[in-house]
Parts: sequence; structure tokens; C-alpha cells
Amino acid sequence: MAANVVVDSNVYIRLLRHRMDPVTRLGAWIGAGDLVICGMVRVEVERGLKVERIRRRLGAFFDVMINVPTSNRVWEQTTQLAWQLDRQGKNLPPQDILIAVSAMAVGAMVLTDDAHFDLIPGITVLDPASELADWPPE
Repeated sequence: MAANVVVDSNVYIRLLRHRMDPVTRLGAWIGAGDLVICGMVRVEVERGLKVERIRRRLGAFFDVMINVPTSNRVWEQTTQLAWQLDRQGKNLPPQDILIAVSAMAVGAMVLTDDAHFDLIPGITVLDPASELADWPPE
């Protein structure tokens, strides 16, 4: 993969639930590209971790990624997109919209199996089942 990719929290969480190391798996998968993170993904992943050692390891991994700052512009774009989607009858979780807008801010794709992202215009969604070898089942 030679592109920038935001990995959605559900990918990290599924890997962890199946006792797979996201640092090793995603680091090898991205190859010449760059992994991107935003604060929302970091909060969603780290808040559910029960083992401090794992939280520190993932935190250090997140620290070396491209970090999209949650600027006023990102919040304004998130609000605008949420409003537009609502008018179209697409009432999506605001955290998913924020993650998508963060990805768009740096021209990144989103690796996720959350169908909400398919409803957001302007982003390219990558399916982990197609991208990652041995993707764990639900």
C-alpha cells in the first residue's frame, strides 16, 4: 500500500479481540504508505483497553502516525457534512463523520468494515477483509 490510510477504530478493536497485534499487522500492511490517525480513533481504541501495557504500546504506535489535528475547520466541515447527510436521510454517528472528514483533510483513505463510511461522499473506503490477510471473522 503506497497511500495514506486512516484505520478506523473497529479494525484495531477486532484485531485486538482476536489476539492479533495491530502494530505488527498494520505496520507490515501499509508498506510504503503512511498510517494516519485522528483523536477520535485514538479515544475509541484506547478507552476500551484494559491492559496498560497494550495501551502504552498502541499509544506509542499512534504517536508516530500522521496525526490530523481537530481544528476549527475540521469541526466546521464535520458539522456541515452531518447537516447535509441528515437532510438526505442519512443519520450517521458524528464520530464516523469526524473520522471521514479527518481522512479527507489529508487525502487519506479509510480502512473500515463499518458500512456508515460507504454513505459518506468524497472518501475511498478500503475493506479490511480484502486488504488484510487472515482478517478475523466477527
